[in-house]
Amino acid sequence: MADLTREQVAHLAQLARLDLSPDELDHYNEQLNVILAAVAQVGEVAARDVPATSHPIVMTNVFRPDEVRPGLSREDALSGAPAAQDDRFRVPRILEEEPS
Repeated sequence: MADLTREQVAHLAQLARLDLSPDELDHYNEQLNVILAAVAQVGEVAARDVPATSHPIVMTNVFRPDEVRPGLSREDALSGAPAAQDDRFRVPRILEEEPS
């Protein structure tokens, strides 16, 4: 695998809207090449005869079954609220009024 050139890194920086100094370009050029080499090394290890897996151990459904359980009544839910109005939680306004 060919290393990225400094010009290619500058092009990537431009696409990402990053304004990098010449020293930063050199620094990221070196780092990106190390990353690409590591990815290439992983690609060499992956063998065609090894099936792709999402987990190394065979797993079965570990979730519990859904069970209908009673929830809080409206009064119980609002009983702990610092403020309520018209059977709803009252919260401070965070947005300005929309112009009509």
